[in-house]
Amino acid sequence: MNEPATVEEMLARLRQAEYLADTGLATALQLAVRLRHPLLLEGEAGVGKTEAAKALARVLDQPLIRLQCYEGLDVHDAVYEWNYGRQLLAIRRSESGGQALGDLYAEEFLIRRPLLQALAGGVLLIDELDRADDEFEAFLLEFLGEFTVTIPERGLFRAAAPPVVLLTSNRTRELHDALKRRCYYHWIEHPSPERELEILRARLPRLGAELTRGVATAVARLRALELRKPPGIAESLDWAQALGSLGAVRLDEDAAERTLGVVLKYREDAELVLGRGLAAVVGA
Repeated sequence: MNEPATVEEMLARLRQAEYLADTGLATALQLAVRLRHPLLLEGEAGVGKTEAAKALARVLDQPLIRLQCYEGLDVHDAVYEWNYGRQLLAIRRSESGGQALGDLYAEEFLIRRPLLQALAGGVLLIDELDRADDEFEAFLLEFLGEFTVTIPERGLFRAAAPPVVLLTSNRTRELHDALKRRCYYHWIEHPSPERELEILRARLPRLGAELTRGVATAVARLRALELRKPPGIAESLDWAQALGSLGAVRLDEDAAERTLGVVLKYREDAELVLGRGLAAVVGA
């Protein structure tokens, strides 16, 4: 694994991976990699938490192993399960062929889910942990402490070296203090208009400067309103790309009104913006 030697190198290599981080985030990622300490990234939805993990995997030239959390997530979804279909076929072949039945819990029947996969290396992303239940969070606390998994039928699995681990949360609920103590922590803010413009130009280089500047400015103004769902970086990119596909060279009121559903995802937010007038969003 070719790890960046310094924070400055991390910044540069993230940029090469098309992720424009600030020094604070680059420092947190550098420490997480160098010291193999889990890093918890929090922030509003759409600020680039998941993309940071994807970019880090590209920087390290390692596979990204993603565990998407949700209510009801359990050990079998996150760690392992047995391939019951293949086990049943093995039993039937043994019965029909008159042969001795082999080990039904051999490696060939084991399905490795993300946490078990991560023990072999890679960048482990535990995404939107705040969506999981308290019980899974408690299990995860133990996993992050030892980086071991016990499978009753096969025994203990242990990581030869701790994997790089990033956790994300949108703060739909507070995570437990014990888990936070296990991790480094970094809060990701929405980017400034200047950084947003830099991201747009890096990701959508074919779009004109006037259009990307208009989108970056308008998105910053939208985020300043009391919206149910402020637009994230993904919505900024989608909006700029949609406007470009329609042939727009600048963001004006007409273009904004026709494409408002690309950047705002709730009717109440669109009504609020239209009620205040699009001139306040796209005006100079």
